[in-house]
Amino acid sequence: MPYKLPELAKPQLPQKNEVVLIANGDLRLSANRVCWPAQRDMEKAVTAAFRKEGWRVRRGHAYKKDERHGFIASQKEGMDVFKTIHPDAPLVVAEAVWQYSHHVLHGLATHRGPILTLANWSGQWPGLVGMLNLNGSLTKAGVPYSTLWSKNFTDAFFRKGLREWLETGIVTHDTSHVRNADTFRLPDAEADLGRSLAHQLQTEKAIMGIFDEGCMGMFNAIIPDHLLNPTGVYKERLSQSALWAEMCQVTDKEASAVRSWLERKGLTFVIGKKPKDELTDDQIHSQCKMYIAAVRIAHDFGCATIGIQYQQGLKDICPASDLVEGILNNVDRPPVKARNNGQVLYKGQALPHFNEVDECAGLDGLITNRIWKALRQPPENTLHDLRWGDPYKGRGVNDYVWVFLISGGAPPAHYINGYKGTVSERQPKMYFPLGGGTCKGVSKPGEIVWSRIYVQDNELHMDIGRGGVVKLPDQETNRRWQATTPQWPIMHAVTYGITRDQMMARHKANHIQVAYARNAAAANKALAVKIAFAQELDVKVHVCGTKNGLVD
Repeated sequence: MPYKLPELAKPQLPQKNEVVLIANGDLRLSANRVCWPAQRDMEKAVTAAFRKEGWRVRRGHAYKKDERHGFIASQKEGMDVFKTIHPDAPLVVAEAVWQYSHHVLHGLATHRGPILTLANWSGQWPGLVGMLNLNGSLTKAGVPYSTLWSKNFTDAFFRKGLREWLETGIVTHDTSHVRNADTFRLPDAEADLGRSLAHQLQTEKAIMGIFDEGCMGMFNAIIPDHLLNPTGVYKERLSQSALWAEMCQVTDKEASAVRSWLERKGLTFVIGKKPKDELTDDQIHSQCKMYIAAVRIAHDFGCATIGIQYQQGLKDICPASDLVEGILNNVDRPPVKARNNGQVLYKGQALPHFNEVDECAGLDGLITNRIWKALRQPPENTLHDLRWGDPYKGRGVNDYVWVFLISGGAPPAHYINGYKGTVSERQPKMYFPLGGGTCKGVSKPGEIVWSRIYVQDNELHMDIGRGGVVKLPDQETNRRWQATTPQWPIMHAVTYGITRDQMMARHKANHIQVAYARNAAAANKALAVKIAFAQELDVKVHVCGTKNGLVD
């Protein structure tokens, strides 16, 4: 008797001049409900823009009345949606929110038709960050795609790109600001130092501690072992459950000592009495225990850098990790003693922490820490979301000023007035039902080196450039905070020699790594050393923006 073959799904054939639109979302119902109105409004504007070009938009999945949103909210749901989408259909992934890329990556990886990722130019939830993460994930997966962004989807830049995509299936962008680093001749002293530091890492090796790999769908944030290990870095796969268990062993006296230390330094906790909406003493106490636990576990396993997954998992049993992450990245931080012998662990050092276990940022942060210490520059560094931006003119600033913003990881050394300029506010409850304080501040003016390590064509790549942090009036800072997430630290960044659209067209991640230098000359030296270091690790380096002191 012949076997009965399974009946395959029969997706609907695309009609002429028709695109299919999908909206990927969060895993958390609370976030999807709150963010849905922004997505709905964006889709109306996008549909109108396509209609003006003579094209129809068909939504690839329905609004869910019982959940009160229209997002794809899980990987399984995404697979069900793609069963109904013809693989040759022109496909638009429209994002006004943060999204979990793994919900849709499987379908995009096997889609044959042209793919357009699309975001609204807004810092609200944010779609730009979600789209950049999806772009980085598609890049790592080797999936061809085009990308566009717009504030209202009526501007000339967007209309030109949309027409090009509808006619050819591809959008071309200006990336003339990018130049392969092997076309530069680095200064001899900096090149020698970079190569020597890289050789030391590859010879002596280092351990990257990962508290549960993979976070919020960020496929792009996972470096495959066969690419990471040749750099000299090896993963220690830890568990958030182990972190929680260690927290339970920390005494109340130890936790209270951490808080007292922070308050003596000037850090301000914005405290209330309603744990569902406000930061409470109990939440802070738990975070202080997490700080101690993280340092002790890192020491147990000999980690040179660690990353806590953030959001999923721990959010359901304890307050957020953000305060911990920021303090870990600071050289001046509360002392943590070993359990038995009283030894101060990592004394006088930052313990580089990569937010959201973004391993690309972890490798970058470790490299940066070693270079900056060798150059006797402040080694504190962090990732930020490339969140949003606006032009600004006034008080000595006349440039496009980015909002770099991250919930955890930014160290007080980066802020105006250090710890005295650091505030801890409760995380938004739609993300963290059990609360927890952030490590918030306004980044000080100064010169920075920015970079991003990413995976492309089964190789490690690094984009790197120079920039500056500017000081904006308090009113403008608050406007930008209120347009994004006011509980999180902010950096007013200018990327030298790179326009807004060039940056968006090129960047392969939601995150960007930043470190301060004492002045422009010191930043140029650090840039050259970092290029040489990465090249010695066989990372393909691309210099973005101005030449920044490099010699041809």
